[in-house]
Amino acid sequence: MRFTSRPKMNYMPGTASLIEDIDKKHLVLLRDGRTLIGFLRSIDQFANLVLQQTVERIHVGKRYGDIPRGIFIVRGENVVLLGEIVSRQQTHTLTLQKSELLREGSSMYGNFMDLEKESDTSLQQVCIEDILEEQRLQQQSRQEAEKTKHLALKERGLVMPRSDIMDEYGVQHQY
Repeated sequence: MRFTSRPKMNYMPGTASLIEDIDKKHLVLLRDGRTLIGFLRSIDQFANLVLQQTVERIHVGKRYGDIPRGIFIVRGENVVLLGEIVSRQQTHTLTLQKSELLREGSSMYGNFMDLEKESDTSLQQVCIEDILEEQRLQQQSRQEAEKTKHLALKERGLVMPRSDIMDEYGVQHQY
């Protein structure tokens, strides 16, 4: 009987696959909706992250502001999305490589150029005070719209449970 070697795996399972991403700039979307940008310095088996030179980015429309946070420790269960941020120079190099593949007739990147045009958005950076004020106004208008919706439903005999008094399991509490 002859044994053959197992095929080599091109990936590492679980959080071990992030080892090669250490010391690279990443964007982290948290469960509470916050967006962090920083250099990934450490990760463990629970996907707990340590980010350095971290900024919290706040988006309101096409404007954004960055709040410096320094070293940031993120519990793994709060991470919704983690992705490496590629610099404009790296993006340009990738674009050239992929357009070369397109010229050679590769259909693998058929719609790449269309996607690249769609993702080219221009965001305007504003100071921290301005973006925090815009965020406050946006949250206030959302709350007012939610109140109006609840009143309209109540007039029709429908009562929706309020999300601010529900726990994480959807159980409504009386306070």
